[in-house]
Amino acid sequence: MPRATSVAEVFAAMPQVFVPENAAGMNAVFQFILSGDDGGQWNVTVANQQVQVAEGTAANPNMTLSLTAADYLAMINGETNPMNLFMQGRIKVAGDMQLALKVQSLFKMPTP
Repeated sequence: MPRATSVAEVFAAMPQVFVPENAAGMNAVFQFILSGDDGGQWNVTVANQQVQVAEGTAANPNMTLSLTAADYLAMINGETNPMNLFMQGRIKVAGDMQLALKVQSLFKMPTP
């Protein structure tokens, strides 16, 4: 995925950069709550090695990630490490922490 310049662009590109073999056996809904400029809410459903992305909130997500849109773009673009953001309290995770750890492997991310 080329360098992302907006959050909406990232979510629009997710189906193209999805790695189905890394989602074998997974059936989960991920909720993203991004605050600040260019923020918003999106949900990503992974089931049967397929992905669906929708704007808005999911009724019962398995895992919710909350962070600023700026931090999310920096993470997606490989400019910051998600674990560092978590340790600094800049990413909040609710629900299944194991799913949060698998998110990156589900999508081909750029290398810094």
